[in-house]
Amino acid sequence: MRILIVGDILHSRVARSNVWLLTTLGAHITLVGPPTLLPIGVGTWPCEIRYNLDDALVTRPDAVMMLRLQAERMNAAFFPSTREYSRNWGFDDARLALLDVMGLDDTVIMHPGPMNRGLEISAAAADSPRSTVLAQVRNGVSVRMAALYLLLSGQGHSDDAPDPGATPAIATPPAGTPPTGTPTTANRTTQEPA
Repeated sequence: MRILIVGDILHSRVARSNVWLLTTLGAHITLVGPPTLLPIGVGTWPCEIRYNLDDALVTRPDAVMMLRLQAERMNAAFFPSTREYSRNWGFDDARLALLDVMGLDDTVIMHPGPMNRGLEISAAAADSPRSTVLAQVRNGVSVRMAALYLLLSGQGHSDDAPDPGATPAIATPPAGTPPTGTPTTANRTTQEPA
C-alpha cells in the first residue's frame, strides 16, 4: 500500500504518528510538502520525502492524506502566499481528475479535519465519493471517546494482570528439583534478564 501524506508536516502530530504506525503495518509512506514545512531530521524517518505533489501522484498512491495548514502555529513565513501553497500542494479539482485519468479508481482522499476548503483541499475533492474525511472525523471522535471511557471507568483492567512495575518472579522448581535461580520473565524496565 502506498500512502501520500501531504502538507504541513512540521506542525502535524497526525503525520508523525501515521508515518510510524503505517510503516509498521507495511505501508510505503511518502511525505510531500514544501521544505520549510518538513521537520528537521525527517530524513531519518522511515518514509520517502518529495516536494512536488504532482510527481508524487504519478507513483499511483492508494491513499492521499491531506493535512491542514496550521497557520496558528506559524510565527514566520513558511511559504510566499496561501495562493502559491494551494497551487503547489493543495489537492484541487485538476488533481482529483488526474486520479481518474490515471485509472486510480480505488485511491481514497483522506483528511483528519478540520479542513480549509480551497486551501489544502478543494470542495470537490473533499465531497467526492473518494473522500473518507467525514468517516475519519466521526470514527476519530468515537475512538477517543471509547479510550477515555475505558481509562476513566477502570473497565478493561484485570486484577489478575501482572503489575508492569513489579519485580519478576523467580521460577519455583517442582518439589525435589534443585532450584536454578533462572528468572521466568525479563525485567520490564530494561528488557534485560533479571
